[in-house]
Formats: sequence, C-alpha cells, structure tokens
Amino acid sequence: MSVSGFGVHTAMWAMEWNREAAEFAIPEAVKHKIDFLEITMLDPEGVDADHTRALLEKHEVECVCSLGLPLDKLPTNNPDGALEFLTMALDKSKAIGAKALSGVIYGGIGQRTGVAPTEAEIDATARVVEKAAAYAASLGMDYGLEAVNRYENHILNTADQAVALCEKVGAKNVFVHLDTYHMNIEEKGLGNGILRAREFLKYIHLSASDRGTPGRDTIQWDEIFVALAAIGFKGGMAMESFITVPPQVASALSVWRPVAPSREEVLGEGLPFLRNKAKQYGLI
Repeated sequence: MSVSGFGVHTAMWAMEWNREAAEFAIPEAVKHKIDFLEITMLDPEGVDADHTRALLEKHEVECVCSLGLPLDKLPTNNPDGALEFLTMALDKSKAIGAKALSGVIYGGIGQRTGVAPTEAEIDATARVVEKAAAYAASLGMDYGLEAVNRYENHILNTADQAVALCEKVGAKNVFVHLDTYHMNIEEKGLGNGILRAREFLKYIHLSASDRGTPGRDTIQWDEIFVALAAIGFKGGMAMESFITVPPQVASALSVWRPVAPSREEVLGEGLPFLRNKAKQYGLI
C-alpha cells in the first residue's frame, strides 16, 4: 500500500463527507502536518469527487477512503447488491484520488447473527471480496479488510480471521487493516494481533480505548509500537477518534456520549502523543 506516515480519520471534523467538510478538514490536515486523510464515506454516491480531489491536490494531501456496506447489501444476503455498491464506492474513491478503499468492506456495521460465522457465510464473503478486489486492482487500488469488534460485526473480529480471509481470497492487493480499539476487545495481546497479521498488515487505526484521546486511555501503546517496529511496519497509521458522530452512526458504533472534551484536545494532545511514540520506536 502506497500510503504511509501519519493520518487522521475525517470523523475528527465531519462524518458526512460533503463540500463543507472537505473545505474544513483538508486545510486542517495541512495545519497539523498530517500525511494523509482517511475519508469516511457514509454516502459514497453523493460525494463530490472532483471538488475533494482538487482540494487534496491543491494542499498536497494524500487520502484513503473507508466505509461499511449497507445492511441490505451484504455478501451474505445480497451479493449482487454488495458488489454493485462496492464497485460504485471504488469508482468514487478512485475519482477522489484515494490509494485504497478499506474498512468493513466485506460486510456491514451491525451485521450479526448471534452465532459464529458459518462456512457458507465466509465463502459468500470471500467471493464478493475477490471480485471487488479484482476491480480495485484494475483501478490501481488496494483493498483493506478491517477486523472490528464482536458488537459491530460477526464475520471478522480478530487479526487471525482477517489473515485467513486474505489467504482465502488470494489477491495481492488485499490487506489487513487493524484498529487498536477493536484489538483491545478481541485480541489475546495487542502485540500478538500485529505479529499475526505481519504479512498482510498495511494499515492501522490508532484509537483510544474509549475512542477519545490517545494517551488518556488504557491502551498499551508501547506494546503496539514495539510490535509495529518488530515487523518493520511501513504502512499508514491513522488516528481515529469519533468527535463528530451523527445519530445514525452513533447507534451503530455505540458512541452516544462525548469521548473527549474537544477536537482541540485530541489533535493537540493525542496526535503528538502518537507521533512521539512512533518516533521513539523508529517508525517515522
């Protein structure tokens, strides 16, 4: 994956990516010397790609895009609809200038059956991911699979499961995307998850244990950065904190109270904290 260095998830400024959000967030990225933005697309079809791309190019900021599939367009209940949606989202991401599309792009946030995923569900998921990843490759893009916690999705919760799906799909442009918030719930040791994913790990969300300010939480940050250094990690590190969450997303993510007192605290304290840790362990 070509994106590297430090990024910030655009939930720091806006969850709904529109012209106003782009005009606010992209100059902010420059102000805070951020290498790239992760643009989350709740409504990819409605994104003004030309406007966003022009601003990114003007300010010399790179980006990746992320999303989760609609619950009525999952590989397990509507594979044709899922692939159609992913194709549209990949086209939009390419038009923006994104290096990759990542996130829960194998399923949806809120996709749970109450039991472990069946072999049939994994097979159906792999078939759609394989086709979507092939289309991404034709656009020169990478395709990331984010393992999320059991309360948000039941298909991929751990690094081991994400690696298994990458291996099952067998596409060179498919990578594992980890997130310290989810790992803190699901992994038997944060460093172990990173070590398990080492062959496929190209992207990581650096998220506080409460999705607030990194450094003011209970994540074992030294363990994270030691493990990243041990595998020679060269990918993107994106701080993710949910400061601006609309009601429809708050319910899915279970974020309905403030996770930090202000955006300024997260950017002023959390971002330098993470950068200093990365420098300490020779990652930047």
